[in-house]
Amino acid sequence: MTGYIAPLRLRLDGDALLSNWRWLARQGGAPACGAAIKADGYGLGAAGVMQRLKSAGCRDFFVSNWGEAAALEAQMDGVNFAVLHGVRDEDMAQALASRARPVLCTPGQVARWKAAGGGACDLMIDTGMNRLGLDWRADLSELVDGLEIVTLLSHLASADEDSDLNPTQLARFRDVRAAVPAQRYSLANSAGICMGADYGFDLTRPGIALYGGVPHPDAAPHLRPVVQPQAQILQRRAVIAGDTIGYNATHRAERDMEIAILNIGYADGYLRGFSGRGAALVDGIRLPVLGRVSMDLLAVDVGARPDVAEGDWLTIDYDLPQAAQASGLSQYELLTGLGKRFGRIWT
Repeated sequence: MTGYIAPLRLRLDGDALLSNWRWLARQGGAPACGAAIKADGYGLGAAGVMQRLKSAGCRDFFVSNWGEAAALEAQMDGVNFAVLHGVRDEDMAQALASRARPVLCTPGQVARWKAAGGGACDLMIDTGMNRLGLDWRADLSELVDGLEIVTLLSHLASADEDSDLNPTQLARFRDVRAAVPAQRYSLANSAGICMGADYGFDLTRPGIALYGGVPHPDAAPHLRPVVQPQAQILQRRAVIAGDTIGYNATHRAERDMEIAILNIGYADGYLRGFSGRGAALVDGIRLPVLGRVSMDLLAVDVGARPDVAEGDWLTIDYDLPQAAQASGLSQYELLTGLGKRFGRIWT
C-alpha cells in the first residue's frame, strides 16, 4: 500500500549489528567470520542485514532453504552463500542455476548432487547433535569421493553450556577434518565462538549474537542490542478501581488508573508469555503490561507518564536475555517471531 505507515515498527541499529560482527570476528580465532541470516535475518530482514554486513567485509552467508536463497540471489556477487538444508529433488533446478551452494546433509543428497554434476558444494557432518548431517562414524571418504567440497561443517549442540559434549564434538570434528579433504572447515556458532580459538577452524558462523542475543555470559559486555520494537498508542483511557482489563479479566484495577492501548500483540510476535510481565519504556520509565496480550493489542500502565497520548510511540522493553527470562521464550524465538506487520527502519 503506497504511503502506508505501519503503527508498529522495529528500530534496527546498523552500527550495533556491525559492532557485534566485528567483535565476533576478533573472538573467533578464525580467518573468516560469516553470518547466519536464515529466518529472514532472524526477523530483522535478511536483505538489509546482508547488505550491511557485506559492506563491512563479511563474505560468508548462510540461510536455511532455497526460498530464502532466491530472495537474496541479487546480492550474492563476491560472497560465499550456502543453503544449510541441502538440496531436495524439488530444489535441483534452482540449485544448479544459483550462485548459492547446497550444504549436503544426507547420503541421498550427496548422490543427487553427484548425479547432476553439481560442482562445488558444502558438506554437513553430524558430530553429536543428531540433527542434519552425515554421521561422523560413517565411511565418509568413500561416501564423499568425487565431491568438490568448499566448506565442511558441523554444528555444536551445547555450546551455550559447560557440557562434556563440546570437547567430544571438537575431537570428532578434528578426526573428520583429517579424513575428509575440503577447502576449509567450520564448527563454531555464536556460543562456540565464546569457547575460544580451538573451535574456530577456518570459518565461524555466528547467528543470534549478531543481533544482540547473548549466547554466553562472557559475551554480554561486548554485544549491543540491535532490535528495538516500538508501537503506537491507539487510545489512552481511564480505568476505574475494580474494573478489569483484557481477555478473561486477568487484571483487576486496585485503584483508578490510566492505561494506553498499543498496536501490538501476539500476531506480531509479542506473545502471551509477556502478559503481566512485559513492559513498555519511556525515557527509562517502565510501564508494565496489564492483563493478557491479545492478538493485535496490548495494555500498559501509563499512570507515571501523564504526557503520553494517542498517536505517541512507546518502546517495548525487549532486552533479549531479560525478555527471555520474563516470557519463558528463548532469545531465538523472541527475534525470529517478530511479524511482518512491523515497519523495519534501519538507523
